[in-house]
Amino acid sequence: MKRTVDSLGRIAAASWLAIGCMLAVAMPIGAQDASDVGAVQSKLMALENAWGQAEEHGDAKTLTGLLDPDLVYVRYDGAVWTRAQYLSSLKDPTAHEEQAVNETMAVHVFGDSALVTGIYRVKGTEKGKPYLRRERFIDTWVSRDAAWVCVGSQVTLIAH
Repeated sequence: MKRTVDSLGRIAAASWLAIGCMLAVAMPIGAQDASDVGAVQSKLMALENAWGQAEEHGDAKTLTGLLDPDLVYVRYDGAVWTRAQYLSSLKDPTAHEEQAVNETMAVHVFGDSALVTGIYRVKGTEKGKPYLRRERFIDTWVSRDAAWVCVGSQVTLIAH
């Protein structure tokens, strides 16, 4: 019986230790000033809009600054692209984006990282054929050297 009680005590102590560690890690994130979070949210919404504009204008220089060199980009068709592949697609003569608009966005800040979710409406041509799509996206941003860069993006086609 004593062995069972000792085991339960160790399990309880380990559980409390784990909970304490999780709280210690979460504290700095939860303790962020609301104005800081609001500023980050505004900044990331502006960066998302700048991304759409840069894509619309084929502005690879701006996109290079917004997208991490190790970007993982999951397209609406399931293909996984690198940043180089994404930027290369802007030079495709059979593809052109005429319009790129974020309809809705929400920013979820987690310290030096954030998720941006939203719906994106895009119109253009791909492989010479016109398209009009609505896509749900989730982008993962991290703050590095006081600048935010997107490290991951996933897009899902919304059926009309």
